[in-house]
Amino acid sequence: MRTLLSIVKYEDYMLPCLNKKLTGIDCPGCGMQRSIVHISQGEFEQAFYMYPAIYTLILLLASIVIFTFIKYEKSTKIIVGLIYVNAAIIIVNYLIKIFTNGI
Repeated sequence: MRTLLSIVKYEDYMLPCLNKKLTGIDCPGCGMQRSIVHISQGEFEQAFYMYPAIYTLILLLASIVIFTFIKYEKSTKIIVGLIYVNAAIIIVNYLIKIFTNGI
């Protein structure tokens, strides 16, 4: 089972969070890069724990790509709905992260 050691290799190549560097507080996007690394290694549960919105973001991006090539009358409503769902998940996750870490 791959754990922290497999992620440490990728940490050298990840973009630093400017918000966290300057203020010491996580931003709403903190954890997304590590989540993508977990998905690439097949650690899907760890990816969710690292950044809960990762799967709905993938669904949103896939929907945008699909609806670019395939015209569907309700595609705009679907994409807007997915944007709202993603925004809600990101905001709730951020609030939970802030209040549980005591920041």
